[in-house]
Amino acid sequence: MKAIGLYRYLPIDHAEALVDVEIPQPEASGHDLLVKVEAISVNPVDTKVRAPKDTVENAPRVLGWDAAGTVVAVGPDVSLFKVGDPVFYAGSITRPGANSEFHLVDERIVGHKPASLDFTHAAALPLTAITAWEALFDRLGVSPQGADAGRTVLIFGGAGGVGSIGIQLARQLAKLKVIATASRPESAKWVKELGADHVVDHFGDLPAQLKAIGVEQVDYVLIFNDTDRNFPAAAQLVKPQGGICTIVENAAPLPVELLKAKSAAFHWEFMFTRSMFGTPDMIEQHKLLTEVARLVDAGTLRTTLGENLGRINAENLRRAHRQLEQGRAIGKLVLSGF
Repeated sequence: MKAIGLYRYLPIDHAEALVDVEIPQPEASGHDLLVKVEAISVNPVDTKVRAPKDTVENAPRVLGWDAAGTVVAVGPDVSLFKVGDPVFYAGSITRPGANSEFHLVDERIVGHKPASLDFTHAAALPLTAITAWEALFDRLGVSPQGADAGRTVLIFGGAGGVGSIGIQLARQLAKLKVIATASRPESAKWVKELGADHVVDHFGDLPAQLKAIGVEQVDYVLIFNDTDRNFPAAAQLVKPQGGICTIVENAAPLPVELLKAKSAAFHWEFMFTRSMFGTPDMIEQHKLLTEVARLVDAGTLRTTLGENLGRINAENLRRAHRQLEQGRAIGKLVLSGF
């Protein structure tokens, strides 16, 4: 089957950073679904895994952790899906990725595709929806039923993939007052369209910008880009007994002591935790994606597709990686069809 993989970890402008390859088609066992991949989207995790290092792979390593497609075979333990079901999912970082014609994924982290979306628009949602949902509702403990309505959340990186769905979850489900960061006119327009109440520039004086809109401190902070740069402002702006959650690893030690006097909580969110460790609650991601699909079909949530880069091949994937590394993508970058 066709796939896009790598043998060496190279800068994205190198012609062999990602290459078109032929690999054997896998077979479903256990709880696995074999999915015929129709569309994929690209995330910062793809670029981080592909980042230059000395390792050389003997067989092509296939990346990609966002896909939508059709179930073509199931393992003997599968109970949630059948052949022919359209699905969407993010997969597991410990297994081969979805940048291939056919892909194996555990049914417990898969959702039925929203009926109102085609495969291309559906592929934009899984990884970021899981990440934002877990960060807001599981880590920070915000109520998805609106019990915390009226409280305030500051979202760093509002125009990115996770920010794009995070704004919607915070506004539409939690009924929070949403302040999102964006540094360009086009990204500010995007986050306002998604439901942000206010937009501030993360490169500017954040306390001053928040004060100008009548906000001294916020109940919750979601850091969806550059934890090192944004943590000090987050610590200053979070309310006593509030909470901060980040999804981006830090390069230097974080001054978490800034949170002590406020008894403020600090959380990490990594959407691969459940599949990586095979936690007993893995099926929660199936339930989560099922609910996201219902909300999309009800018109409560919308796809976060920003740009369709064309067919699934090495050249277009290199373009997607390049755009993400430049930090100028708005919403999600999607590819469809082999």
